[in-house]
Amino acid sequence: MRFIFVLFLFMQIVLANSLQNAIDKASAYDTIKLYSGVYKGDITINKPLTILGIEKGVEIKGNGNGTVIKINSSDVILKNLIISNSGDKFYDIDSAIKIKNSKRCLIDRCTIKNTLYGIDMSMVSDSNITNNKITSNGKNIEFRGNGLKLYYSSNNLFFKNIIKDVKDITLNYSHNNIFKENRFLNSRFATHLSLSHSNILENNFYQYNSVSIMIMGAKNTKIVKNKILSSKGSAGIGVVIKGVSNFKFKRNIVKFNAKGLYIEGGEKGKGIKREIIGNEISYNKEALHFHQSIKDNIIIDNRIFGNIDDVVKDLPSKINSSNIIKRNYWDRYKGFDRDGDNIGDRPYRVYQYFSRLWEYNNKVKFFYASPIMSALNFISELAPFIEPNLLIEDSEPILKKEL
Repeated sequence: MRFIFVLFLFMQIVLANSLQNAIDKASAYDTIKLYSGVYKGDITINKPLTILGIEKGVEIKGNGNGTVIKINSSDVILKNLIISNSGDKFYDIDSAIKIKNSKRCLIDRCTIKNTLYGIDMSMVSDSNITNNKITSNGKNIEFRGNGLKLYYSSNNLFFKNIIKDVKDITLNYSHNNIFKENRFLNSRFATHLSLSHSNILENNFYQYNSVSIMIMGAKNTKIVKNKILSSKGSAGIGVVIKGVSNFKFKRNIVKFNAKGLYIEGGEKGKGIKREIIGNEISYNKEALHFHQSIKDNIIIDNRIFGNIDDVVKDLPSKINSSNIIKRNYWDRYKGFDRDGDNIGDRPYRVYQYFSRLWEYNNKVKFFYASPIMSALNFISELAPFIEPNLLIEDSEPILKKEL
């Protein structure tokens, strides 16, 4: 019995030391099947190949330096593997998996743990990242790497992954990617798109991130049917929207954030930039926070309720006529519906009264909700001695939250 155990242990050591050798000897499109055990990392794949774990507990483990698996070929498949123990050098982007100049790769049902970066993709297209669990190194957030890092990588699918306890997920110059049914948890920027166009985020779940979604300088982005919950900290934001065009934000749930949507309204040029349609924006400190100006928005058929503030604008400017705002439900609307069509008889207007000066000067915020500020606000609404700022006007406010 002792001999069998020693022989098994010897075979495992041989397998561990020979994985790179097996890769080098394999022909293009071969499949290497791995049994349960620990296999030595720091491997490089330069040909179409499949590495398949056929039992549970197949781990490819790095030596704590560099990247565990490097892929420099198209048509590579990694499936049913545990990939762990990369290096910790940010300047080298030490990763569990690094894919470069490749097409049609598949990373499926892998667990990535105790690595700096998860999957680093550079000039990768037509590939699928599906059903994986990705975490970083367990350190404080400033010492973690990105769970996914895309650079000039387009036409990829990210489906049913769980990505948690990483720093960011970033897309730079990466277009036409689809993120669907993923879970993004306890990270900093859970999905950060920069200069990346025509991407789709659909039916994903976000929770306990500092910022769940950040879109910067992107065209033709669609964010549909996501749950965006409980961004962390007093400055936690559900969605940051800056420098966009043809941006569609539809049928999402945005709840329990310090700021629900933070919208940068300073883009140049005319025309509608953002469509915010059919969402639930509820129980946030601020539902809609506009920076600079409120313009070029379509805001229709949303349910906005339970928020401390419905609309905040942090720089003074007049309302802009380029908005289309109607048929939203606002729980603060105080009008009537005499003809029974579920549309208020008068518009819903959000004003900025005296007590909201803290939006321009944070020192005033110390007195927010104090009796004196509440009294001044009441007097200003009853008989304003200074004309309040009109922020937005919903021309057809809905009275019933649910039809």
